[in-house]
Amino acid sequence: MKRHVALNVNGEEYEIEMEPNRLLLYALRDDIGLTGTKEGCSIGVCGACSVIVGGRLVSSCLTLAVACRGKEITTIEGLARDGRLHPLQQAFLEYGGFQCGICTPGQIIAAKALLDSNPHPTEEEIKEWMSGNLCRCTGYYKIFESIMAVVQGKVRVEDQRAREHREARIQSLGVYKSES
Repeated sequence: MKRHVALNVNGEEYEIEMEPNRLLLYALRDDIGLTGTKEGCSIGVCGACSVIVGGRLVSSCLTLAVACRGKEITTIEGLARDGRLHPLQQAFLEYGGFQCGICTPGQIIAAKALLDSNPHPTEEEIKEWMSGNLCRCTGYYKIFESIMAVVQGKVRVEDQRAREHREARIQSLGVYKSES
């Protein structure tokens, strides 16, 4: 029997009719349309489906959506604000903390949860915290380096709208136009 469930995701309220055994992963991806959270192992060990619920890092593939009523849910889509990437998102771009991108949302969300609870972790604390997020493409060094860049204040977050405006201006000058 379906239930009416209100979920607060990235600061927005969503009203959804769902079965009581609906997993948060499927509510986010299929019912709300936020596909940044990925399904990896489906047993809670890879970290690809990581989201923050009520300030805690959780595996959305194991979490019932109805259990999240009344709690703030943060997904990868909720990190950028006012045209600016979150510093972790910017660092993963600048320092190459991703390759195929399947694990990247979970890696960034896990790193955010760490920095929310400990803004100045040691290298060992980062390695320990991030050990629950698997990546089959990298040796983890670039992921670690991306997180350390944020901890050390090396990341400059640019307003993406200003960047788009600058790129549009360059294009309007004919820089990218092919000659006929």
